[in-house]
This record gives sequence, C-alpha cells and structure tokens, in this order.
Amino acid sequence: MGWTDERVDTLKRLWQDGLSASQIAKQLGGVTRNAVIGKVHRLGLSGRATPSKPARPAFKPPRAQRPAAQAPSQPRRIAEQVTAQAPAPMPLPVRVIDEAPGSATVLTLGAHMCKWPIGDPSSDNFTFCGRRQTDGPYCGEHASVAYQPAQSRKRSGPNDLARSLRRYI
Repeated sequence: MGWTDERVDTLKRLWQDGLSASQIAKQLGGVTRNAVIGKVHRLGLSGRATPSKPARPAFKPPRAQRPAAQAPSQPRRIAEQVTAQAPAPMPLPVRVIDEAPGSATVLTLGAHMCKWPIGDPSSDNFTFCGRRQTDGPYCGEHASVAYQPAQSRKRSGPNDLARSLRRYI
C-alpha cells in the first residue's frame, strides 16, 4: 500500500498526538513500524506535542536517613577480629641492576642468548645482555627483574568485610 495524501495527513496527526510508530502502523494498516519511522524522518517530523515516555524529574528528593545501628551483631565482631589479625602485605623490594654494555648486538644475538635490552634503542651503543638464557628469553639475573612473584590479594578493611557479610545476614 502506498502513501496517499490522506494517509500522510493521518500519520502526521497521530505522530503529533504522541502515538508510537507501532501504534500508528496498526491504525494505518498495511505498513510496518519501520515504514512509519522512515516516512516520519523523510517528512521531517521530529518534534511531538507530548513525549511517548514521561520525562524523569530532574530533582530527586533526599532519602530518609537510616536509624543508627545498635550494638553490632556477632558475625560483625567476628569479621572485625579476623581482619584485625591479618598481616599487612609487605611491599616487594625494587631490584636495580647496574647495566654495563652487553656483549650482543642485533646482528650477533643468538638463539640461546639473554635478550635483555641495555641502553637506548635509538643510540649507536645499544646492546643486549648476551649471557646464556636460563628462564625464558633472559638470563637468571634479568629474569628475576622481569618476572615478579605473584602478590597476595589485597585484604579489605573491616568496613568492607562487614558490608559484605551484611548482605548474607
């Protein structure tokens, strides 16, 4: 079915009344929701008299404050004791290696040589370590710098643990 002048006028009126494209398609019959949307855009009908969804209020009234909690329940005390006994993780020391120029260049670097870069790659005196590999592509000394041991997960404070436990109590 085509868009006659009468159907276009009905479309414009229904669109201004705030009906959705699906509702307009049902009333017109013989057209799909997408056909209605396409015709609305081709006609330039962007504004509506009333929106299809009511606008959300810009101001949200403040919530009523919760009453102050009385004495903490038994699980909270247990949670606070558990976290108070947990030791704080010790930061790992930073290893600094004094790098002397290496023995291998890009052209002389072999398959079993340490590939730890030494110096600035854009300079002429850029080299690689060149010692024998032990762990992956690096020698033992450079592997200890490149691969840090896994750190234990950071423990949450007593407030975070108590908050998590409250969900299940």
